[in-house]
Amino acid sequence: MPAETAAHERIWMAFPASGYTLGDTAADAEAARTCWADVARAVARFTPVTMVVDPAARTEAERHLGTAVKIVERALDDAWMRDIGPTFVHDDAGRLAAVDWVFNGWGQQQWATWDRDRHIGAAVAGLAGVPVIASSLVNEGGGFHVDGAGTALATETVQLDPHRNPGATKADIEAEFSRLLGVKKVIWLPRGLARDSGEFGTRGHVDIVATFPSPGVVLYHDQRDPEHPDHQLSIELRALFTAATDASGQRLHAIPVPAPATLRDEEGWVDYSYLNHLVTNAGVIACTFDDLHDDEALEVLGRAYPGREVVGVDARELFARGGGIHCITQQQPAVGRKP
Repeated sequence: MPAETAAHERIWMAFPASGYTLGDTAADAEAARTCWADVARAVARFTPVTMVVDPAARTEAERHLGTAVKIVERALDDAWMRDIGPTFVHDDAGRLAAVDWVFNGWGQQQWATWDRDRHIGAAVAGLAGVPVIASSLVNEGGGFHVDGAGTALATETVQLDPHRNPGATKADIEAEFSRLLGVKKVIWLPRGLARDSGEFGTRGHVDIVATFPSPGVVLYHDQRDPEHPDHQLSIELRALFTAATDASGQRLHAIPVPAPATLRDEEGWVDYSYLNHLVTNAGVIACTFDDLHDDEALEVLGRAYPGREVVGVDARELFARGGGIHCITQQQPAVGRKP
């Protein structure tokens, strides 16, 4: 699997069509659709976007997206393309394929439905015109991150979740990551952020916790306020990454990215995170929160991705629904081209 910083042919997204993602009121639905469209337009400045749209949502999608992105119709339950879509990989000859993980609603969450979404990985692969590589592993794209040079990040609470892969060991997961992603070493994080680990979360996706901007370098979520439950995790992450080496044996350079100053919303402790950004060609599409730490975080990202334009998009409506910008996007690599 190429690093996210490699060149992209296209970004895939899905448009919210029903359920909790749209919310309880017309105003909630409009806010969700507007936020998804804002992200799509920001991405389209750098990379073509294809939006998968449920037939019932076609009119609303066209109203919000206009001609900024390409629309294709497929039946959907939800709109988190990072998790329901395929993971694109390539062989040594540069031929592209798509890994179709098993998707079961983030570990069979009671609030989730996935009868339609479990088919989206193969559907997107077909639309992209690439062969499918099936996996028996229950997994989502937000549950791991690779540096493109043999190292992956993952959380113990996701891939080892008994509601996803009962009885699986780290060795089992690492073998499948090796087979499908070319990963030689997995750096295991103990858990994800507190809210994402709660009732309405994913049980701890890594893509709001840490990411590789380049081989040998890791960005991690730095919750500085000791009142927040993620403060202790940030301390553990600092120690873990400081001591870790990557697949090449190189010691990691760990860079803290401040958590937003906002600690709570009406639902409790927030899991707002600047780590949940998308790197695509000459751009970095980053979450902002109308927060005191927005500018500092964007500056850190700018230094981590030199030569790329960092574009902030208000992601509060996304996080209110359970994710961020990385969660609603999935990259299709442009094999053979430089970023």
